[in-house]
Formats: sequence, C-alpha cells, structure tokens
Amino acid sequence: MRFARLGDPGSEIPVLLDGGRTLDLRGVTRDVDAEFLGGDGLARVRAALEAGSIPELDGAAELRIGAPIARPGAVYCIGMNYAAHAAESGSAPPEHLVMFMKSPNTVIGPNDEVAIPRGSTKTDWEVELGIVIGARASMLDSPADARAHIAGFVTANDLSERDWQLAVSGGQWSKGKSAPGFCPTGPWLATPDELDADDVRLRSFVNGERRQDSSTADLIFGIDTIVWQLSQYLALDPGDLVLTGTPEGVALSGRFPYLGAGDVVEIEIDGLGRQRQRYVDA
Repeated sequence: MRFARLGDPGSEIPVLLDGGRTLDLRGVTRDVDAEFLGGDGLARVRAALEAGSIPELDGAAELRIGAPIARPGAVYCIGMNYAAHAAESGSAPPEHLVMFMKSPNTVIGPNDEVAIPRGSTKTDWEVELGIVIGARASMLDSPADARAHIAGFVTANDLSERDWQLAVSGGQWSKGKSAPGFCPTGPWLATPDELDADDVRLRSFVNGERRQDSSTADLIFGIDTIVWQLSQYLALDPGDLVLTGTPEGVALSGRFPYLGAGDVVEIEIDGLGRQRQRYVDA
C-alpha cells in the first residue's frame, strides 16, 4: 500500500494511493501518525479497501502534497553509509554506524519551497532512503528481527549546511542538519511489500543536471543492520524516521556548487516517487 497526506500544512488529509485512485482515509484514521502506524491502522485500511468502503477524494490532484507521515517523534540519520560518499567527504568508510539527528520540525512536503538559511554559503542536497518505524524497536536480538518493526519506506532529502555541520559544529553534525525545511519527505510512504528496498535506484538532479545515481544495494550498513544496531542504543518508536545515508555526488565533493536562490533540486527513488524543491533566500 502507498499512503500520502494532501492539503495545506497542518491540515493534511490522509489518503491511500490505489492505482490511479486517491482514496480518502478520514473515515479510517485521523492521520498517518504514530498511533496509526503503531496500532492496527494498516490492517483497518486493508479491510476497508477489500470491503470497498473507502471513498475517492474529490479534487485530490489540486492539493498540495505534504510529508506522508505526520511530524515524527525523532529523525535519526546514518552518516557516510556509501563508501564513495565517504571518500568524497575525505573519510574512510566507517567501521561503526555513524548516527546523528535532525530536528523533527525539518520534515516538510516533497515539493515545498525551501529557504536557504540566513548566512548559509554551503547548503547541500542528499537523496536518501528513509525508513519509517511501525513497531517499537529496543534491544533487538539480531538484524533478522528488524523488518517486523518497519512500517514502510520514503524518499527523503537530508539537506545540510556543510560549514555549520563541519567547521563550526563543535563536533556534532546536527547543527548543520536542522534548519527549517531541511528534510523534504515523500511524496508517499510505501509498505515493505511494495518494493525491494534493499536494491532500489536513487538519484538527484540540480537544475536538471544529474548529481547522484546509485542503489541502496551499495549501503555499507543495510536496512536491517541499521534498525538492529540503533535499537541497541535507543528505542525506536512508531512514526520515527530513519535516514539511511546518501551516495556520492553532493556539493561537499568540490565537484559542484552549493545551492543558491533560484536553484531547483529534484530527487527520486524507484518505487517511492520524485520530489522537486525550489530554493529561495530566507
């Protein structure tokens, strides 16, 4: 199943994307949130779909696309998780999982306008596969246990201000990761049966020129390992978002300019849809 949220910020309507139909889920759930994902929400939607009791949403094509999940409780991110990206960042591939956090209020719709923060000279793009947690994960016994705790997957852009992340970070990356709008997410959440998330192609483009082109098959730490390892140090709750890392081809490499006002970034992951953001001055 594919879930989305349509409408103005703060009043999005939860929908199910079923082939060419957009089905209104307000009769089944108030939102695609922690309660829905961590409870029996998916089962209730399947039952209602089979019963044919979910109406179509009139005018869906005219509505803004919001993030496919309501504001998560936490956004965890994995750094340098593609060997080529680690190399272009000047680092060796990590021996241990590198984790940092973004503020949950960075999550916006996939096509929302993004303001380059005041004083920023190094705003960068990063296409990433996002994991959405569906069941609490704490101290899992092995990676084999991880998939049962995953509600689905999303496309995400882990935007970064590199000077704040590295030069004035004080040793913690999150300062350069948490500006408003720095996590465009969506356009939809796909349940695990919809795609082989372990081997999907992900790409980014700036002003129509390709920047990144890789596959999640190249992850150093795979999806199940990420969830299992994170669960050893913290508890993942339903609705939490985990970004799995970005491949090579970002501005930090020195091969491309950083983003400026008027630039357009597009990112896509096969099976998870495409985003398009225009960048403006704050």
